[in-house]
Order: sequence, then structure tokens, then C-alpha cells
Amino acid sequence: MWELIRANRRRAAVLVVLMAGLMLGVGYAVAELAAQGAGPAGLALAFIIWMVMTLTAYFGGDRILLAASRARRIQKKDHPVLWNVVEEMCVASGLASMPEVYIIDEDAPNAFATGRKPERSAVAVTAGLLERLDRDELQGVIAHELGHINNRDILYMTMAGIMMGAVIMLADVGVRMLWFGGGRRRTSSDRDGGAQAIVMIVALVLVVLSPILAQLLYFALSRRREYLADASAALYTRYPEGLASALEKIAGNTKPLKAANRATAPMYIVNPLKLSAKGMSDLSSTHPPTSERVRILRSLAGSRLSLEQYDDSFRKVTGRAVGVVPPGSLAAIQAVEPRQPAADARSHLERVREATDALWHLQDYLFLACACGTTMKVPPAHTGKELPCPHCDTRHRVPRAA
Repeated sequence: MWELIRANRRRAAVLVVLMAGLMLGVGYAVAELAAQGAGPAGLALAFIIWMVMTLTAYFGGDRILLAASRARRIQKKDHPVLWNVVEEMCVASGLASMPEVYIIDEDAPNAFATGRKPERSAVAVTAGLLERLDRDELQGVIAHELGHINNRDILYMTMAGIMMGAVIMLADVGVRMLWFGGGRRRTSSDRDGGAQAIVMIVALVLVVLSPILAQLLYFALSRRREYLADASAALYTRYPEGLASALEKIAGNTKPLKAANRATAPMYIVNPLKLSAKGMSDLSSTHPPTSERVRILRSLAGSRLSLEQYDDSFRKVTGRAVGVVPPGSLAAIQAVEPRQPAADARSHLERVREATDALWHLQDYLFLACACGTTMKVPPAHTGKELPCPHCDTRHRVPRAA
């Protein structure tokens, strides 16, 4: 797998350089639109912004993305099933350190991983994902995210997300200047009107197209990583159907994820912004077609699982002559025997209650058990008061928070 990791690092370096060039170009264009001859100053300012954003993304990008997604960190007591699944997949994947676990208070099912390195990483899932997926499907999603961590994708994804946001921000400034008359007005004293016009047109085109170019750079290197994370998940879980079924359920959701934006969307396991009318994200530009990913995973059923087998299935399903796994990595991991599906005795209602209870725990709700079997969830504002049980009317004094 070291060839795969080295390839990922090379692509990350290429992406950072290309994003830097695009950001510098946008800075020059925005300054030139603001005032004639201000391009070099804009170039210098954009370079400073790029340096600051790069250092910020490297040392704190994971915290920024988690905060932007409104993710809340949990412990084992908050959601034991999710915690145990992450522990199991850490063992299966060989990760030395367990990533931090987060829950996003969103109904749309989805998940992502972030961090600077495997020793400092995090996995975030939405409450909707916990409510809709059984244990095998949840294992598939978590294994996919740990595949990103093991393959060293998370630093690339974190830095690219932050830097793409900076490019979009600069471009938006330029567009607003044009719309609201902030651009330089040419006067009759201009001597070199033709050259100025060319500079202005180039600057305008760059400002308008830069968000699209940034996204294309980001997405071009993101799709391959999704396939590789799927392959890793199939090996970790030894049950490709779990991830395939989870992908269908996630893509079948028609609600957009409110916490996602253009910069963070490619980090999620399925595109959270643009879902087709049929519920499948095959027309998405941020991720590989979900139907292809599902067909590749299901074609692995009934035989020993390996990266070589996934690569063969990838070529057959997509019709491409070149596979997705680097040649030197095909035999890096030994083939494993598939397993049978595991029984999950939890009903959908029980999964909903588990996810809801976890969110209440994170909001410091107190859980009071009544003799009638009712568990009262009391907001912290009622501490020190007496409240009746809604079923048997027994009065309970709510203890004060420690």
C-alpha cells in the first residue's frame, strides 16, 4: 500500500500547487478590476492569503471543517453502537489510533473523515445515517472513511477543501465588485485602451470561471479516492454488500445536507448537495456515479476479496482499460474470505431512539428513569425543579448539574 500512499501524497502536492496558481491568478484579476495597475499588489496579497490558508489548513483545517459542519464529538456512552463499530473497523484496518467520533445533527444520511494524519483524525456521521442503516451498512460506511484515513487522503481533502473555499471567496469578491460598480471605470485619458481591455476581459473571465476551475481540480483527484476507499472498505468488512446497500440508502435520500457547502461536499461519502430526481447521484460532478460504485461492490460477492479483484471489477463495470489501483499495490494486501451478513436485532424505531438520545446527551439533557418504565429526557434548564412523569404522574426532582 505504500505505492498508493506515495501516489496520494504526490497528487496532494500537485493539487496544492495548482490551487496556489489559481488563487494567485484570482488575486491579480480582482485587484486589476478594482484599479488599473493594482494587479501586482493583488498578486502579493493573494500569496499572503495562500500562505496563511495553507498553514491554517495544515494545522487546524480538520477543526474548521468539523465546526463548519456543526459536528459534535461523542464518547462511547453517547452512542455505544457507533463507537463499537469504529473500534471494530480500526482493528480490521490496522489503524494504530482510533479517530475521534462526531455526530452531525442532520436528518440527511451522510458521513466524512478529516484530519492531518492517521494519528490525528476524525470520523463524522449524521444522525440520519445512524437512524437508517443497520450494523452491516454502518460498518461499510465507517470502513470507507477509515480507508480514506489509511490511504492518507484526509490531509489532501482537508487542505483542498479549505483552499477551494479561499478561491471561491476571492472570486465572489470580484463578482460583487462588478455587480455593484466597484470595478475601475476607464476614462478618456487612457492611452492604451486596447491592452487595458484585454487585461480586463482576462481578469473578468478568470474571476467568473475560477470557482468552476477550483472545483474541477478538486473533483478530478477526488473520484479516484472514492473508488479506492470503497475497495478498502470491502476488505476491512469482508462484506461488500453492506457498503453497497448503504450507498443506495444514502443516495436515495432527497434532502440536501444543510451543513454542507461547495468546499466540503467532496469530503462526504455521497454528494450531499445535488441528488438526481431518482435519488441517485450519478449526474454529480463531485463523486463517481453511485450506481457504478454499487455494481462494482456487488460484483465482488461470492469470491475471495482482494484489491486485484476490485480492480478487475472496476474495469468491467466502467469499461475503462486502466484500473483504479496502482499496479504495485495490487498484491500488497492478501485476499480475505467474505463473511455472511450479521444479525441486527435493532428495529428502525430503536435506531432512531439511539440517535436521538445521543443528540440529547450532547445537549446536556438529564435522563430520569421512572418506576413505570418511562425514561424522561429533561433539558438542563429544569434542573432543581420537580416534574411529573407524563405516564404515571409520579413527581421527580430533577438533580442539579454537577
